[in-house]
Amino acid sequence: MDELRLKYDDSNAIYFISNFLSTYLNPNSIFLCIGTDKFISDSLGPIVGDLLSKTIPSNYFVYGTLKSPIHAMNLEENIKYIKKRHLDSKIVAIDACLGDKESVGKISIKKAPLYPGKGVGKMLPPVGDISIVGIVDVYNSIPLNSVRLGFVFELAEVIAKSIQLALKHKQS
Repeated sequence: MDELRLKYDDSNAIYFISNFLSTYLNPNSIFLCIGTDKFISDSLGPIVGDLLSKTIPSNYFVYGTLKSPIHAMNLEENIKYIKKRHLDSKIVAIDACLGDKESVGKISIKKAPLYPGKGVGKMLPPVGDISIVGIVDVYNSIPLNSVRLGFVFELAEVIAKSIQLALKHKQS
């Protein structure tokens, strides 16, 4: 299976996500957390980055935090830097996305790149060998920033805890 998709509040979400991820992660995995804290609906990536940077082993690299976000304006230069600094590393790209009403709250993990900004009409380069997206709102939602920070934080916690558990499995 090359894709996993489930609701963040599923009682087994962290277990399923970590098991799925552990088959793809390796000691050279890089976590690229995309977004900005200027918009709650786009803050999922930097929140995950913050949580990971404080909890995962120091031999893994996390790019994109609340303090140093990676977003549309600096994405391309950061991708070049990461690829130059971390040759042969798998990039796990993490971002918020928009979907239909039934998909809000789902987390999707694919063995494929993600396309940052696609949901808001931006043309940015695809990034990642593995992508993790949290669906935070519906397409064409007006106002777009009606998303609650608490909801985005809960999604981020599930993603971060899943990654932490997957890395723990890899070390044992």
